[in-house]
Amino acid sequence: CTSSQNTFSGDKMVSCNHTLNHFFERVFPVFSLCLDLIPPGACNLLNSSAIYANNEVNLAEVDIYGFDYDYTLALYSNALNTMIYNAAKGFLIEHFRYPEGILKYDYIPNFAVRGLHYDIQKGLLMKIDAFHYIQPGTVYRGLNPLPDEEVLELYGGTYHVPLEQDSGFYGKGPKVKQFMDIFSIPEMTLLAVANDFFITNDIEYDPVHLFKDVSEAIGMVHLKGYMYKWVVQDLDKYILRGEETHAVLHKLVSSGKKLFLITNSPFSFVDKGMTHMVGEKWRDFFDVVIVQADKPHFFTDCIKPFRRLDTKGDLCWEKIKSLDKGQIYKQGNLFDFLRLTGWRGSKVLYFGDHLYSDLADLMLRHGWRTAAIVPELEHETKMVSTGRYALNLTWLQALTGLMERLQTHRDPESQQVFLEWQKEREELRIMTKNLFNPQFGSIFRTCHNPTYFSRRLCRFSDIYMTSLSCLLNYDLSYTFYPRRTPLQHEAPLWMDQLCTGCMKTPFLEEMSHIR
Repeated sequence: CTSSQNTFSGDKMVSCNHTLNHFFERVFPVFSLCLDLIPPGACNLLNSSAIYANNEVNLAEVDIYGFDYDYTLALYSNALNTMIYNAAKGFLIEHFRYPEGILKYDYIPNFAVRGLHYDIQKGLLMKIDAFHYIQPGTVYRGLNPLPDEEVLELYGGTYHVPLEQDSGFYGKGPKVKQFMDIFSIPEMTLLAVANDFFITNDIEYDPVHLFKDVSEAIGMVHLKGYMYKWVVQDLDKYILRGEETHAVLHKLVSSGKKLFLITNSPFSFVDKGMTHMVGEKWRDFFDVVIVQADKPHFFTDCIKPFRRLDTKGDLCWEKIKSLDKGQIYKQGNLFDFLRLTGWRGSKVLYFGDHLYSDLADLMLRHGWRTAAIVPELEHETKMVSTGRYALNLTWLQALTGLMERLQTHRDPESQQVFLEWQKEREELRIMTKNLFNPQFGSIFRTCHNPTYFSRRLCRFSDIYMTSLSCLLNYDLSYTFYPRRTPLQHEAPLWMDQLCTGCMKTPFLEEMSHIR
């Protein structure tokens, strides 16, 4: 660590009282022992191809597998984000008459991450933890971070965002919106860019109007079919790992499982993509196919009836009395779906990327098993598996434990050392955050708490994975067991916990207070 030499300087040790001297003699070797605290092979334990469990799931009990399409069956390349951003930026200028100076802002691929919150009235993009607290250093107005002091002033002396501002079930509170799907990344970037333009050019504007305009511009890209056209024109460029999707579907059907598809995308778009990935007979894999479902309303409303589409994609007029294999259905609702199929409860496992629109209602209201597709896991597990991360985190935890002990010593020398350690701890937090994303860090953690996104991921998904292809690594009778994570009042003694990089032996007794 950068300040470890200053922290353990000889002058300070001599000047401390006898108790503190004895304390230092015990903890002085801690930093040098950080490497010893990291279990052999700990950096190789995580695998982005693994499936992670929030809840126990026995695949032998699952008979029916359901899927979303976008970012579930079809994974898209980052090039699509650039296209969405550029098209929406053009709409801002052409349709909403925004200054042409915004055109000079190119797309910034690694600026935003999924799960961020946006304060609509203040025009601030930020990361919030599971307890509704803003992570210091992650509040951006435009493309620049806001000083922590200014953030505290704006929020009445606290980092806390009141529940009533962010209480919407689908992440849409009256003043704060959470961006939960992968398609929202270019929207967050455009919001930051537009704010930055007005600020740097000293142009007065209302952040509420800007938010509304950017949201509509992004919506126009989808509603006008631009995204569908780009993907269909160059399927090889935009769709990734299609052969793996084919392999998953073949494996499930060969094992006698029933499959269904519920997507908001139109049939013509889905048909082109699935034909590219699976072949012209892709519909043979599915027992039910539903397009333009209008999720999440599909899961909550019982008003819209199912409509059948003919081979040309045109609407038919007969009343739907059954959902038949080989047919394509539009709209509908989950209540009719359950009535017509009888597919209920934990024998159904549904895969989707959007925690709210795809998974929340199914888990909470209908008892289906749910699986979240989180492509960001590939990058996150790669970072967590590096030696640099392991060393940073181990020393950060050790330093936190030392501070916890030292705070009981009230003499001036001890307090001075405590302040230096506090500064070093903050430096370590920033270093660790920057490994994932320089602006906002990991999508799963703030400094030490889970993020709001991570909390929702645990709440609404039984299992989660990088991509659908992770299923290829498991037998269909496999049981996923969640790791038993010690609660704060429990000792970290379980073997599955010791193998995750948190092992304290051979110094467990000395450092048992470090969690």
